[in-house]
Amino acid sequence: MSPTVLIIEDEPAIQELIAINLTHAGYVVLRASDAAQANDQLRAVLPDLILLDWMLPGSTSGLKLARALRSDARTRSIPLIMLTAKGAEQDKVDGLEAGADDYITKPFSPRELLARIKAVLRRRAPQLTQDAIEVGALCLNPETHQVIGSDQILTLGPTEFRLLHFFMTHAERVFSRSQVLDRVWGDHVFIEERTVDVHIRRLRKALEPAGLDGYIHTVRGSGYRFAPS
Repeated sequence: MSPTVLIIEDEPAIQELIAINLTHAGYVVLRASDAAQANDQLRAVLPDLILLDWMLPGSTSGLKLARALRSDARTRSIPLIMLTAKGAEQDKVDGLEAGADDYITKPFSPRELLARIKAVLRRRAPQLTQDAIEVGALCLNPETHQVIGSDQILTLGPTEFRLLHFFMTHAERVFSRSQVLDRVWGDHVFIEERTVDVHIRRLRKALEPAGLDGYIHTVRGSGYRFAPS
């Protein structure tokens, strides 16, 4: 599933340039020209990453919007890269302290921007990258959509693949059903929390031939944890 990027940029030419390059790189692009439009987009769907211009029109600057995003539990964990013409050290410090994960000074090349996006996603949301990952006796390759367990190829459905990818990139951590729904399905998808249980059972069944179904632990009263122990 391609990561979704929300571009919040009021300069049409820059917004268009970024959107074209991100689309060509395989990202799903959402656009906003000011804070109001950005909030409308965020109410509809949460992106996987936000590109935020410092100088936005209206009363809400990019810096102010960044602080608001970080103070809201719903948007707090979304990776955020600030775009700005301000290159002074204090400006960078202000942007990072407002909650930005990275800071790119205009003008920048599309190649640099794509590299920064990949780096931030790799650090903040590894399940959205195409990097192969190995945990215990399991190896998952997002590019080939292949899962190998104990040296044998395992067959997984698309939802179980996404679920396993998420768990493998967040090994040892406990997640509630609602957290799994938000992170794997998206918070804009309204389905029963018990749906997670159904797909957990399917995932365990898919891992059974390799004897690795025990990697997925049920934590009573809390949710699920992936751990090769």
